[in-house]
Amino acid sequence: MRPSETTRREFISSGVATGGMFLAGCISGGGTDTSSGETYTVSIAPMGEVEFEGPPEKWTALLPSYADMGFALGGGQTLGIQNHDRFGTDAYEELPGIEFEEDDVVELTEGGVDTELFYEMNADAHFIDPHILTHWYGWEQSDVDRVRDEIGPFFGNFIRRHSDEWHDYRYYDLYGALELMAEVFQARERYEAYVTLHEEMLTTIDERLPPTEERPNAMLVYPASGSGTEFFPFRFDDGGISTKQWRDLGLTDALAATDVGHYSYTDRGTLDLETLLDIDPEVLLVRNHGGASESEFREAVVDPLRDDPVASEVQAVRNDAVYNAGYLDQGPIINFYHTERAAKDIYPDAFADATLFDRERVADIITGDI
Repeated sequence: MRPSETTRREFISSGVATGGMFLAGCISGGGTDTSSGETYTVSIAPMGEVEFEGPPEKWTALLPSYADMGFALGGGQTLGIQNHDRFGTDAYEELPGIEFEEDDVVELTEGGVDTELFYEMNADAHFIDPHILTHWYGWEQSDVDRVRDEIGPFFGNFIRRHSDEWHDYRYYDLYGALELMAEVFQARERYEAYVTLHEEMLTTIDERLPPTEERPNAMLVYPASGSGTEFFPFRFDDGGISTKQWRDLGLTDALAATDVGHYSYTDRGTLDLETLLDIDPEVLLVRNHGGASESEFREAVVDPLRDDPVASEVQAVRNDAVYNAGYLDQGPIINFYHTERAAKDIYPDAFADATLFDRERVADIITGDI
């Protein structure tokens, strides 16, 4: 039985209502760049035209990519997230004067994604591709329609990867999605400031990258079931935002010359250590350790590979070129953080002394000091 409108509001916990709204007010302040006071629409696939009465004050994402975008645009922080361990909020710790109250963010996927959580949050907008809810979490279309009609609209597109068969509509790159989010938050100036900062980073990268023939080939994997002996493979040329930094850093995908597939909703094929040795990448990038310290990553990933008689023969392991690949999802802030860290890991001679983005400038954009 669905709660009434009044009851739903009473369900909102003090942590969600106070923490999320307080931070939104602090960061946004007169935070939106423009505000017409009238309804407006923004179009995104697969929803089409979505109407907003104004920049959302209370909103939720599911994937960290949209949570990072909303935060970057001065919209405050998300009410909920898919998984705290996959949200790269450590990037925010490097931004002077910026705070993110992670304890105020609801864990949406614990025990599945219950529609009642959405009534409890009572968000103005849901930055979620509803196909994720129907394909991953067993929602019916009627659930999506009810939450949209009774609480607030959905606005999002699953852009982490481009390999899922169910996604038969347009994809967006990171800054294409960010531009649409900026329209929602009426934050065009912030968006343009990020574009400039991003272009400056790419220019610096291009100036410092070694020639193509001197760049290593690399392989991106995700441990299967926490194992260090079976991996899900990911391709850089997939086009998704989760592999953007590797493309920007000019890496050659070690899988490109193989018939190994790319992880997707329907392709959960793994590769073992023998296959890893056959491919023999010069660099190995391992996911699922986003927030781990260097020592934690070495203990969990590098040392077991070095101790294994097969894995220890892989070039990347022999040459100590096994690196933490960070988080699956990224908006503009987390991408800045990921790209700089990856550049220093993979090209230490070229980027050891490089600062690829200005932390203070990012903080100023968030707070509206543009």
